[in-house]
Amino acid sequence: MKKNIDKSTVDSFGDEWGRFNQSNLSTEEAKKIFNQYFEIFPWDSLPDNAEGFDLGCGSGRWAKIMIKRVGHLHCIDPSDAIEIARKSLSEFPNVSFYKKSVDEFSLPVNSQDFGYSLGVLHHVPDTAAAVKDCASLLKPGAPFLMYLYYALENTSFFYRTLWKCSDYLRKIICQLPSSLKHIVTDIIAIIVYLPLAKFSLLVEKTGIKVSSIPLSFYRNCSFYTMRTDSRDRFGTPLEQRFTQAEIKSFMHDAGFKNITFNNSEPRWCVVGIKS
Repeated sequence: MKKNIDKSTVDSFGDEWGRFNQSNLSTEEAKKIFNQYFEIFPWDSLPDNAEGFDLGCGSGRWAKIMIKRVGHLHCIDPSDAIEIARKSLSEFPNVSFYKKSVDEFSLPVNSQDFGYSLGVLHHVPDTAAAVKDCASLLKPGAPFLMYLYYALENTSFFYRTLWKCSDYLRKIICQLPSSLKHIVTDIIAIIVYLPLAKFSLLVEKTGIKVSSIPLSFYRNCSFYTMRTDSRDRFGTPLEQRFTQAEIKSFMHDAGFKNITFNNSEPRWCVVGIKS
């Protein structure tokens, strides 16, 4: 049976996290971004010593924060990044590692108290099937948090046109050799991400809302994060985007209830409770 992964994308992420292992990401910034993702997560619903999974853990940057709040965390990733996470989290005894794809069922079904997958499932061929696979690992009543790229449905025509142009560029850049890909995405971080982020920061100080400005999300982020995300955005072969309605359908079909979306960036973050 064919795995629900795209090999070129898996290899790309292994290469990305090998270069950006997040060792240069400050603890303060990591916590701030983590809190943005987990703003809607129902922490109070977790049992004592909760056991859960981080699907697509990458370098382990979010696992490093989560692991201090739970009883045991299972880190799952099909790429070589799992070895980076293993090294990064070596000081913690309450973590396990699995170099597997979402559909290889690393854990028993109906066994986990929570799960999350941030910025991962839009990079697999069948996102809807992947959400169902995640649901199968959870106990009834367990929460699942997911972040998927959104289809820009609440943005202007200009914004969507700009994104389409950038996507054509991505399809070219992602085919480049690794070393050249890193150079090009670093240049994009310098000439696109950094100016727009700093411009958004200046505009915000005047009291004007900046959510309509492309890349305004990065206005308080370090340049290291901009470089990381530029490599992520333009260097990854397979990328899909979904509307809020499509994501809600994925969650509903996977057996989740009480489906809740965030009201701010990053979009779309969604959490549901397994029925």
